[in-house]
Amino acid sequence: MERRVAAISFLLVFSFSAVVGATTDQNDVLGLQVLYTSLNSPSQLTGWNASGGDPCGESWRGVTCQGSSVVSIQISGLGLSGTMGYLLNNLMSLKTLNLASNNLSGNLPYSISTMGSLTYLNISRNGLSQAIGDMFANHSTLSTMDLSFNNFTGDLPPSLNSTNLSTLQVQNNQLTGSLNTLVGLPLTNLNVAHNHFDGWIPHELISIPSFVYDGNAFSNGPAPPPPPFTAPPPSRPGNQAPPSRHTPGSSVTPNSQNGNKKSGLSTGPIIGIVLGSLFAVIFLLLVLVFCLRRGNKKEIVSRPSTGSLPVSSDKVNMELQQQRAKSAATVSDLKPPPAENVTVERLQGNNGSLKRVKSPITASSYTVATLQTATNSFSQENIIGEGSLGRVYRAEFSNGKVMAIKKIDNAALSLQEEDNFVEAISNMSRLRHPNIVALAGYCAEHGQRLLVHDYVGNGSLHDMLHFADERSKMLTWNARVRVALGTARALEYLHEVCLPSVVHRNLKSANILLDEELNPHLSDCGLAALTPNTERQVSGTQMIGSFGYSAPEFALSGIYTVKSDVYSFGVVMLELLTGRKPLDSSRTRSEQSLVRWATPQLHDIDALAKMVDPILDGMYPAKSLSRFADVIALCVQPEPEFRPPMSEVVQALVRLMQRASIVKRRSSEESGFAFKNPDYEGSDML
Repeated sequence: MERRVAAISFLLVFSFSAVVGATTDQNDVLGLQVLYTSLNSPSQLTGWNASGGDPCGESWRGVTCQGSSVVSIQISGLGLSGTMGYLLNNLMSLKTLNLASNNLSGNLPYSISTMGSLTYLNISRNGLSQAIGDMFANHSTLSTMDLSFNNFTGDLPPSLNSTNLSTLQVQNNQLTGSLNTLVGLPLTNLNVAHNHFDGWIPHELISIPSFVYDGNAFSNGPAPPPPPFTAPPPSRPGNQAPPSRHTPGSSVTPNSQNGNKKSGLSTGPIIGIVLGSLFAVIFLLLVLVFCLRRGNKKEIVSRPSTGSLPVSSDKVNMELQQQRAKSAATVSDLKPPPAENVTVERLQGNNGSLKRVKSPITASSYTVATLQTATNSFSQENIIGEGSLGRVYRAEFSNGKVMAIKKIDNAALSLQEEDNFVEAISNMSRLRHPNIVALAGYCAEHGQRLLVHDYVGNGSLHDMLHFADERSKMLTWNARVRVALGTARALEYLHEVCLPSVVHRNLKSANILLDEELNPHLSDCGLAALTPNTERQVSGTQMIGSFGYSAPEFALSGIYTVKSDVYSFGVVMLELLTGRKPLDSSRTRSEQSLVRWATPQLHDIDALAKMVDPILDGMYPAKSLSRFADVIALCVQPEPEFRPPMSEVVQALVRLMQRASIVKRRSSEESGFAFKNPDYEGSDML
């Protein structure tokens, strides 16, 4: 009997330990949840959940764990559709990612760039497109990558040279450029067939045991000797491509190598003649363009001034066009915004038809070429952010103006939502508030959807709060209250001034941008209509908003209102108060959820003092802190009907600022917030 009891006890303890050990890291859970919703929440992924769940303990299909960390995702050949999401960087321990043979669209998300543990990546046989981002600088352990049978374009990224690839499969894409970036890799299996690669095949790659390269435009003959910048001669249609497969001992040198003997000239003089002729033609073209430009300038200068005389609209339009074309260097400049009363009635639809737009658009229209020039062809080094809709790029125009470009991933929008794009930007362009990032322009041509915003140069509140560096010290208590007040005023404008009301739906610290004076500017206002279709087709238990910020009613019923924005604002205020993230799996289980941990302590003055961000080093007024906590408690109430409107929140924060101003005038300290001395706290009373 004692042995049986001991055995049962051992099994219970073992089972309990297994359950406890299987609790999944919260960051991994969030990463899988976003991936699940981005894949349109497929029924094939049994066990997966868009809200909550324990992937390691509940055996989600295709997910393998070690301890509490997800180390492998293998869900190939399941007929999955959608995109790869935007939160793969949460899966920091992932070693194997296999999504091959599905129906995925979109691009290779830039969030992969921080997955430093990845050793095996296979996303072959999908419908992925766009350029392969230069995102592999941190992938020293990556040994196998298969991107074959997709629609990737552009050159191979230089950061591939930082990997440890032994197998690389990129056949059957639309890739261009040379293979030089692969030199130095320990490759034993390389397939680049059926792309648009050109130039010479580097000597170093010829010795790879398994090397397939047919179906490209590689130059004939052996590669030239160093220096490495020696240019290959242009390929000719009559020449034969190199053999399709190379094995040790074979040669890639064509048999017609001696054909030059029939002509009286060697290769060098021929190339010299061709290049000389080419330079002569280019010189003549430049002279012609210069002469034409001088003629245009003289014509503009010779026009008489119209003064106050009435002028026809055609003539005004002609002069405006000539002024915009002052020189070739200004082609990529900002276009001046149209007049406020101008209505854009016709715009190209997604199917090529012209659609009528009823609302006026007060933002400038850009061309794709203009935005490509300003972002250096949307280069990786210009990426300043990435979200569910796409990436955000820093753009610098030739006139020195710096803007932020949101390039919307076409795979994130349904066809109907693409048609609604123009109506959405019409609504967004009319938002005018000092604490809202203005929409300066848009682009809707050649199937592209881009938004042009004012550039706010001091980063996001999220980065300043949670990346421990010197910038964090800039956020004094006074600055934090100002950030909360400015953000509250932006929401008050959206909720109570705009008709109809605008619900933000994605309020979080990452969407609050700070300028040089730390004034807040709320971004992504009016983007709710463009919520990705992979997240709009959700059930009531799934989340559109960011994890940790979403109100309880949305998680339960899918209902999102202005009061849900108020809840999210309360979470942001908690971030300002504590310096903590809304969800943080690195903390003890009872402290991982910021709202759950902080709410019971908001009215306990002793507990409140311990919650304050340590970076403040006690430099805050105790009573101001208490009033700040009171506003938070009102905003994060579980019942939406009990949360205050944003106008009341603004009034409460204004009163708090006014009291702080009085304290500052009474204080001998310049900052007015040197309150480490408890005896001084009484001066915060009005």
